[in-house]
This record gives sequence, structure tokens and C-alpha cells, in this order.
Amino acid sequence: QVQLVESGGGLVQAGGSLRLSCAASGRTSSITVMGWYRQAPGKQRDLVATISSGGDTNYADSVKGRFTISRDNLKNTVSLQTNSLKPEDTAVYYCHARTYYYAFWGQGTQVTVSS
Repeated sequence: QVQLVESGGGLVQAGGSLRLSCAASGRTSSITVMGWYRQAPGKQRDLVATISSGGDTNYADSVKGRFTISRDNLKNTVSLQTNSLKPEDTAVYYCHARTYYYAFWGQGTQVTVSS
């Protein structure tokens, strides 16, 4: 099992920045890909960004150039630097980790961007 705990959400004005962090514990040696997803009210949960254990990244088109995902394999953490935030970025952001057989989710952290 892998446990994920997010931090760093909050309320910010449009154009502002937030840094989200996620700490993994448990069987962290089995983690392959880590990432962030988000879910706005009444919408499905969508991919924001992922990063492999080797550092390969993938971003949703809507956040390219504004968000940066990073990972510290020694500390078992993944972070998401969010810049130039827009009201449409408002959502609950979930940390995600995948092993070869299972997927794990954090409890989510709210990001609210005011216009």
C-alpha cells in the first residue's frame, strides 16, 4: 500500500501562484509514475501532469507553460508549481501514484482562483 498526503492548496487571485506538494509513504519503492489530477464541481477528474521515476513529464494542454511538475525520488515527494493561475483552474487537486499493479490517490487539496 502507498499513502499520499497533499498540501499547499488555498485561495489565490488570478495571475497568482501556488505550490502543491505530495508526500508518499508505505511501499514507495514500488511507485513508477506520480502525478496530479484535478476535479472541478460537476466535472470529471482530469489529468494535470505526470512524471515518471526517470523524470519524463506529461502535461495537459490547458496547463502547459504555466505548471511545472517535479519529483524527489529520495524523499518520495512530488510537487506541482502552478503559475499564472486562472479562475478555470479552480478545482480539488489530487495526488496520484501508480505501481505496476495498483493506483493510489491522496485526499485532495482545494485550489480556488478568484477573478
